[in-house]
Formats: sequence, C-alpha cells, structure tokens
Amino acid sequence: MWCREKPYALSAILPLENWIAFALFSLVTNGAPLPAPDLALDARGVARRFGARWVLRGINLQVKAGEMVGLLGHNGCGKSTFMRIVATLLKPSAGDCFVYGANVKTEGDDVRSHVGFFSHIPGLYDDLSARENLAFAATMLGFPAADIDAALERVGLMPVANERVRGFSAGMQRRLSLARLILQRPRLLLLDEPYNNLDVAGIALMNGFIRELNAAGGAAVVVLHDLVPARGVLDRTVIIREGRVHTPAPGEMGHDGASPQAITVPAGAAGIS
Repeated sequence: MWCREKPYALSAILPLENWIAFALFSLVTNGAPLPAPDLALDARGVARRFGARWVLRGINLQVKAGEMVGLLGHNGCGKSTFMRIVATLLKPSAGDCFVYGANVKTEGDDVRSHVGFFSHIPGLYDDLSARENLAFAATMLGFPAADIDAALERVGLMPVANERVRGFSAGMQRRLSLARLILQRPRLLLLDEPYNNLDVAGIALMNGFIRELNAAGGAAVVVLHDLVPARGVLDRTVIIREGRVHTPAPGEMGHDGASPQAITVPAGAAGIS
C-alpha cells in the first residue's frame, strides 16, 4: 500500500536503468508467462472444453529434452485432446503450452517445426502410393525427399512402395506413418497409441526409432493403454483421469519397466472446479 501512497519511494531505491529495464520487460511480455526454453514441452494449466463440457481441467506437464514420457488414462479422459493441443491442431480454452519455448497459441509454425505427430488416424492419401505419400509430405513439410527410399526400406515397405495405400492393411499404414516420422526427424515426438495394429516386428521398429530420437537428445510423449510394448523405452509415466493429472497409488501402474512417477496439479488449476 505504501507504494501507492508514495509513488516516488521505489525510484529512490532503484536506479533509473532498472526502471527502464522493468518498463521494457513489461512492454515486451505484456504480462504473458515466459517460456522455459530448456524444456521440450512446458504445459501450464492447459484446459479445453467442447461446448459446456470440460475435457481437460488444468494439465501441468513438463518434459525435458531427451525425456520419454508415457501418458496413460481411460478412454475419454483427455489424452488425445492434450496431444492435439500440443500439435497445434486445437487451441486450449485456458492455460499455456510451449514447445521448445514456442507458444502453441501464437507461434504455431515454430511449434510445428519441432513436432512430429503420430496419430491413431494415419492421415494418408488412399489414392497415392506409399512413395507418393512420402514425396507429398516431403514437399509440403520440407523433409529430405532423397531419403524416401531409405525410410521405406527401414519400415519394410519397399516391395510395395508403388502400390496405392488404399490396399494397405492397418499395420502397413502405421508403418508408412512411421516412415514419415523417420524422414521428418522431429525434436518432440507425440505418439498417440503408436503400437495399435503393429506386429512384433513393427513394435520393435517403433521402439528403435524412439530410442534413436532419445540418443539424439529428442523427447517424446507417448499415449498408451498398455505399457508392455513400451517397456524399457519410457523414463516415467503420467496418468490423466477426468481431465486432470492423477497421482497413482502404489502399484497402480502395473509391471511396465518405467518409473511410476506422476505430476500433481494444484486444486483449481486454470480456474476450473
């Protein structure tokens, strides 16, 4: 209260250059939260609603560069919604989210330059061949087209490279989506149920790519229903329950080979009850 009554008091304590720095800081940030550039993902009170229904009710999640995090929860708890927000496919209704310091709400191009999103919906063009799908992605997203054949060979699709995707099985389409990620080589992998429809060899391919990204300093968030395929890949696991991060009881995580850590969310995060 004293500074309101005596506005000159602070100027007697702080040098002029400090006041100038403070004024410039306020002008540049406009009161917005500052990102943590050392984090691959920094989500702060992220919330999302559809109509009157809140799907996410304040998610706090920090993922360091080089960290592999599993995201668990029942159907409809908000896992995929959160991943779509990080990938800039949805805007949060409240809260802030940064990817390597870039704000998902205002710096979408920068965020997308870091992120590789592997959805349970492949996002492929049925009337194009496997090679044409990758060539189109390379043209649109700036991937190295010269590496297309090597990516197809790695995922075991070289023998069908010129066949239309509409004739591919679900597992083959997943492999083609993985080939697209291999071409992109993102710094942050967002994997939404990546093991669905993959056979044992496909699971090994996926885990090999995750470990390769990890060795290069990249990070990953992996949505799972079953921890077994990801055994030995994850550094920790987080549970989402009813739109909030849930702290598991001892032994609740099951046998997974990952550390059963979770991040707690303060009550009333994002101003949502």
